[in-house]
Amino acid sequence: MEVLDRIKEQVETYPVIIYMKGTPQLPQCGFSSRTAEALKSLGIEFAYVNVLADPEIFENLPRFADWPTFPQVYVDGELIGGCDITLEMFESGELEKVTQAALDKQAS
Repeated sequence: MEVLDRIKEQVETYPVIIYMKGTPQLPQCGFSSRTAEALKSLGIEFAYVNVLADPEIFENLPRFADWPTFPQVYVDGELIGGCDITLEMFESGELEKVTQAALDKQAS
């Protein structure tokens, strides 16, 4: 499967997914750590891809949504942004709303 097709399948399969350096339990960069912590603090289930363990995704994800940096958070198949945007949304309460709406949509 072509790597961009794999990424597309992942973002369409999981209501909330983060592409990050490392894992939520063992992040390998500060931006990924802060972003994963925001998601974890919501108490929701989310998927993750360790881009350091998958060189194809690491190299091609920036092309997928024209976003050059990691982490990248997708909700309901759409890129919401990286660390700064995710943290702003978390602080305003918007992140909880959009992630819960995506999870509710999948459950129905």
